[in-house]
Amino acid sequence: MKAFILSRPMKVFLFVLLILAATATVANAWGNYQHEEFMKGLKGKAPIRKGAINPEVVKLSPLQPASVAPAGPSGFTPQTRLGFHVDNEWEPAIATDHFGHVYMLYAQYTGVPGCEACSNPTQVLQISNDRGATWGSPFVIYPDGANTGGQWDSQIAVDPVDGQTVYASFMQNNKSDIIVAKSTDFGATWSYVIADATNAGTDKPILTARGQDVFVAYNHAQTIWGAYSHDGGATFTEVKINQNGKLGWSLAGGGTVTPNGNAYFAWAGYESNGGAKGKVNLFVSRSTDGGATWMTKTIDVSSSPPDCAAFLCGWAYLGAQLVMTSDANGNIYLLWNSGSTARGPERIYFAKSTDGGNTYSTKVDVSTAPAGTHHAFPAIAAAGNGDVRISWMDARAANGGMDKWNVYYRSSTNGGSTWTNEVDLSTFVSGFSYIFDDGFRFPFNDYYELAIDEQGTTHIIFGEALNYDSPGSIWYAKGK
Repeated sequence: MKAFILSRPMKVFLFVLLILAATATVANAWGNYQHEEFMKGLKGKAPIRKGAINPEVVKLSPLQPASVAPAGPSGFTPQTRLGFHVDNEWEPAIATDHFGHVYMLYAQYTGVPGCEACSNPTQVLQISNDRGATWGSPFVIYPDGANTGGQWDSQIAVDPVDGQTVYASFMQNNKSDIIVAKSTDFGATWSYVIADATNAGTDKPILTARGQDVFVAYNHAQTIWGAYSHDGGATFTEVKINQNGKLGWSLAGGGTVTPNGNAYFAWAGYESNGGAKGKVNLFVSRSTDGGATWMTKTIDVSSSPPDCAAFLCGWAYLGAQLVMTSDANGNIYLLWNSGSTARGPERIYFAKSTDGGNTYSTKVDVSTAPAGTHHAFPAIAAAGNGDVRISWMDARAANGGMDKWNVYYRSSTNGGSTWTNEVDLSTFVSGFSYIFDDGFRFPFNDYYELAIDEQGTTHIIFGEALNYDSPGSIWYAKGK
């Protein structure tokens, strides 16, 4: 047998290939090393989202525009990172108008690049003027309030009547004030109103608007409160939405205003506070008189939340949550996660009402994940008549565990009677220790959102992380 001898050109070619492969491996390893070392510097001794401002973050460049790649075979674009790239972007909200703009609002922790006066956290807005193809640089939405005790829990909505007026809401002043902001020039300038001011902390504001009617719901410990405006957000009146003072804790989850002016809020009532040991009641409250009085209906009752302490999250982080929306005909759509076993995995359910919330259909499990899969964080939007889009996160890739999640999406053109096949919106991005070929380590949000633009495209924003605390980032995808 003759020995196989490589020619000189072939030797050179193979040598170049080896050099290129080694360079790519080193570059990827170096990128991951830089990422991890930067996060170690940010983390320090305190949890990132509870720590102080990091001066190294403030020194970073404030310019972080983004371009989105074309849609792939799934019909959706690969996930694209938005916000400032410092791995502490939390709870994004998204909205679209009728003129090609997409708005993304979120809370930036541990400092805002280029802003020495900003608190931890500060609300940051990023806008696309071309239906999500490109994004401008993120900026502080309320500079005069950015150093007043922090800003939490982003909400943003566009008036469906004029398709232009944008409202935003968030907590400020150590969570004791609910701010409602308004823009009539596509986010270029904003006015601000305190819709609620109290010495006690609030949580989970939910914003919805139609025409001159603006509503925001939030919790004071066991109680859900609301504030309503009928002059386009100029003034607000407070009201107690739930009269049941026996709950251990309450958290708002979603809201909508139907074309006839009725207002709805979805919320969860925890029977026990401070531990995952009680049931979670899922309610929808409705007002037919502009927010003055409210009637509440029980939609479902879930067992206590799953334990995710291994990922540094609190007792209710993966607890049952109910979100809602409505279409142009006033049909109401609900999506929620709940479980039947104490601290066990939860599923995703859908129901609807075609009579203004007087009755709701029997709940339907809309996930095809195997039994025993953890589900959380439902998101929903609707347009036209019966056009419903839903999304959630589940951990089917973890095979019964909780350490690998994906974002799933389905849509319906007949009000939820039938659904398209599931689409996994999570795509691999190199350089992140918590993103894998088949998912990401853990959700980085108490909720996430999707919106539908005037051309029928779905825009979705979500958070991924190593654990509840850090590192974590915001990702965007769009498609049909």
